[in-house]
Amino acid sequence: MTPPHNGTMMVNPIKRPLLAALAGAIALASPATRAQDAPPPAPPAAAPAVAPDTAPPDPADIVSTTEGADRIIEGALKFLASRQLPNGSWEGNNHQAAVTAYVMIAFMASGQLPGEGEYGRAMTRGLQFLLGCVRPDGYIAAPTGETNMYGHGIATIALSELYGQTHDVEIRTRLERAVQLIIKCQSDAGGWRYQPQKSDADISVTVLQVVALRSAKNSGIDVPQGTIDKAVAYVKSCHKKDSGGFAYQPGQPVGFARTAAAIYSLQVCGRYDDPMVKTGSDYLVDRFDKDREWFVYGNFYAAPAQYMVGGDTWKKWYANVSRNLLSKIRRNAQGVYWPQDGGQGVSDVYTTAVYATILAMPYHYLPLYQR
Repeated sequence: MTPPHNGTMMVNPIKRPLLAALAGAIALASPATRAQDAPPPAPPAAAPAVAPDTAPPDPADIVSTTEGADRIIEGALKFLASRQLPNGSWEGNNHQAAVTAYVMIAFMASGQLPGEGEYGRAMTRGLQFLLGCVRPDGYIAAPTGETNMYGHGIATIALSELYGQTHDVEIRTRLERAVQLIIKCQSDAGGWRYQPQKSDADISVTVLQVVALRSAKNSGIDVPQGTIDKAVAYVKSCHKKDSGGFAYQPGQPVGFARTAAAIYSLQVCGRYDDPMVKTGSDYLVDRFDKDREWFVYGNFYAAPAQYMVGGDTWKKWYANVSRNLLSKIRRNAQGVYWPQDGGQGVSDVYTTAVYATILAMPYHYLPLYQR
């Protein structure tokens, strides 16, 4: 089915908003063995979905997908579904939990939920995999391989979005443990680092935890406001007034991806009108075609950040980024995909999930992209 060109439909989406926050990226290993045809485990009884009330987007912020973009998104979801593994995860070698979370967010950006929609079965399998990755102490990690707080953060975001939609008690129990681990691991400076322990901090790991906490709080999980306020203070400490950008750590050089991550985290915490957001947005506009380092990672943050800036900034940004992404697609028998981008060791599954999420933003299934 070809959707109308108003950015509101695509392949059999569930017309239901999501409590969502997106964040982060991590260098991921090459594709693992494909084996998507094995029968999935029996899904649990589904809880009734609960759709929160959300305001329609500001008319000044509305952009539309094109018929061509709609077909590309549909093809990308088909490709991603074909790459699901027998255990419900998506390939990522040592980072299966993180990759699975990114893929599930891509499906949710187009209105798919566990048990509902064209890819509801794949979503159910993915959810069961993520739930099985939550350890007794709350740390989210696949049964084998390495992980870190990047993966924990994005997996927590995916679970909180799903809990906000379903109010499933099984999700809540694990989500609360994951959130408590984030709270306990916050550094004295207010940020987070790679390992699940109090140590130093950097902006890339910190942003994932900030967005995870905010997403969880919006879905009804208890999060101390002081934890969020302390994290915001750390993000602000990485700002460089002379350039308007943000650094990896205070006093270090600024960069595109770090700036996108920083202003997005400030926005989801309600600092929409903070002067640092405006200067950071201007920095991103100036650096879009100049800074290719961590391009996937940076644009995963930059798109929602510029959407929340709104108006002509968002319209021009979406036109620019979508034109860039559509020029780089590849096709195979499974659908449409994007290869590894930027020499970052990132898999085609991860890259495709990120880019499909960005292109699907005009569908407005992700309310935390809204002001």
